[in-house]
Amino acid sequence: MAKDLFVTLTDQPGEGARLGEALGNAGVNIEGLCALMEGGTANVHVLVDDVATARAALEGAGIVVQAETDVIVSPALPEPDVDTPGRFGQMARALSDAGINITLVYVASRNRVVLATSDNERATQLLKSMM
Repeated sequence: MAKDLFVTLTDQPGEGARLGEALGNAGVNIEGLCALMEGGTANVHVLVDDVATARAALEGAGIVVQAETDVIVSPALPEPDVDTPGRFGQMARALSDAGINITLVYVASRNRVVLATSDNERATQLLKSMM
């Protein structure tokens, strides 16, 4: 199962390289990535399949994994393509109407949506039923 790892880096040249090289040298593919810079800090979410190897590689490079989150990745959801106008709105509305909160969302490689919610199991069932 894919996991989202959350790390904080310094907002300066080379930090992305340090993260990418640590994972690449360990043979871990970055399936998705989201980074937001604010006040000299980079808050980074990295989607990986091999969590143990990724965590060891990052920590070996001096990058502390602050959180590990179970996520729903859109191939677990039926098509249609998520790259359709209004698709995210439909997904978000269905979750909202069911009282499920989205806690994390970003787009990953191969046009996949990565979601963490207040109830991933119910969210997955609901999203599958609407597709």
